[in-house]
Amino acid sequence: MTSPVIAALSLGLPRSRGYPGATDPFDEPWTSGIFKSPVDGPVALSVGGFDGDGQADLVNHGGGDKAVCAYSAGHYDVWRRLLGDATVSYGAFGENLTVEGLDESTVCIGDVWSVGEVLVQVSQPRQPCWKLARKWRIRRFAEQVVESGRTGWYFRVQREGRVTRGDSLTLVDRPHPLWSVAAANAVMHDRVGDVGALVALPSLSANWRRTLEKRLDVGTT
Repeated sequence: MTSPVIAALSLGLPRSRGYPGATDPFDEPWTSGIFKSPVDGPVALSVGGFDGDGQADLVNHGGGDKAVCAYSAGHYDVWRRLLGDATVSYGAFGENLTVEGLDESTVCIGDVWSVGEVLVQVSQPRQPCWKLARKWRIRRFAEQVVESGRTGWYFRVQREGRVTRGDSLTLVDRPHPLWSVAAANAVMHDRVGDVGALVALPSLSANWRRTLEKRLDVGTT
């Protein structure tokens, strides 16, 4: 079986777009780190993320649980067809790592993967925000991505080091084989599955745990 591989490594610091007084809401001023450009590496990765990468909204993005955003390379052909744009390139969904050979059904919460010199752990699925829709100028695009299940996921960093495009990923540990990213998405977005069991996973991100604990508290699982 061929090992998963980093098909693209993409980085970007926050950029501002739009202009005051715009009549189209898509053109109103906004700032985001969603615009990524490919690099070959090696690039240093610390617990806070990649050197040369950043987020504008540090309340909802970045941090230890969301140091690295990953997306499946296998989704791109689907999006190119659905968007009618054959030029859509890796990194276009704001991810740092575009991974060939993995997707939401084959990655689990708590997975520990070695890549390059580092160890990373899957912390939660990605929850696309309004900035993805703004980038693509498609009003419901964030919702469409969630509904498709092609969300991507986040890694936290357990061992710092350097990562290079073309590095292979090797699974080191899988403590929760029943909890794929797809299964976690089903609990959060479709309200299908055992909320309590997902909350109990020690490697689940603090943000997802808080959100799901509130559901348990009010009985809206």
